[in-house]
Amino acid sequence: MSSRAVGRPSNTAERREEIVDALLSVMSRTGYEQATIALIAREAGLAPGLLHYHFQTKQEILIALVERIVARRDRRLAARLSAAGGDPRDQLLAFVDAHVALGDDADPRTVAAWVVVGAEAVRQPEVRALYTEAIASSLARARALVAACLRQEGRSTRNAGRIAAAIVSAIEGAFLVHASAPGTLPDGYAAPTLRRMVAGLLEREVET
Repeated sequence: MSSRAVGRPSNTAERREEIVDALLSVMSRTGYEQATIALIAREAGLAPGLLHYHFQTKQEILIALVERIVARRDRRLAARLSAAGGDPRDQLLAFVDAHVALGDDADPRTVAAWVVVGAEAVRQPEVRALYTEAIASSLARARALVAACLRQEGRSTRNAGRIAAAIVSAIEGAFLVHASAPGTLPDGYAAPTLRRMVAGLLEREVET
């Protein structure tokens, strides 16, 4: 159970954030279907009735969680890109690191929850719309970074979209296996392996 006291004063925004974070924790352990209102309330240190005061349904909490995951991903990516400087290849590698590198800004709960979100996107149209938008945004950003890198290196950008799709697919695949079969992949493998994959894909493109 959360260490937060049930009676601690909090405004509506703070309470909603606590509830969303509780769903993140529970869902990362049990999946969405088993994340009952009672379990979410216990994780948040709240009475179940208070959850319904802030969210009418469990799905509303899920939607808020998806929006929060995407917003935090975008902030992490912006920070990594800013730290990378202006070199296009460094920017592209920062994109990879922002998604799969270990570090203080990594959250294993979010990885597990994101895989569950992908599964729920198959079942729930509203979740599917948000998930599709998030993937499309990642693809667009990756494609722009790949194209910039290829242009700087004097290579054809014809396959920039396909390279971006391979990168995003590899990232999502790493999330899936990490969450669904924990312990089967080597610790910390994803970022260096995807970096080498990116280098290989770029170097295969012909010079213009």
